[in-house]
Amino acid sequence: MDELKKILLAGVGSIAYTYEKSANVVEELVEKGRLSVDEGKELSQELKRTFKDKSEAFNKKVMPLTKEDLKNTFEEMDFVSRDEFNDLREQVTKLEAKINAILNSLE
Repeated sequence: MDELKKILLAGVGSIAYTYEKSANVVEELVEKGRLSVDEGKELSQELKRTFKDKSEAFNKKVMPLTKEDLKNTFEEMDFVSRDEFNDLREQVTKLEAKINAILNSLE
């Protein structure tokens, strides 16, 4: 679950970083006189709207994930469930006990 959270946060972070860099470029163009102040404001507003729309679209795709959606995704990726892991752990413990019993009987 932490890995999925990291992936989602990385996506959001990259959107924020791209917006920040784009805003800096617009500001720089205004400072250099390549864009008027009004053009810069308009472009900044357009960037803000675009990134807000993209962010909302991203959230609509990602946020509705239910526990069942995640379970299905993990199954498709052949992740082991906690129950399966615990069963395997129990089997390993039993096998270790058998091996130790065999080794002790050989001594």
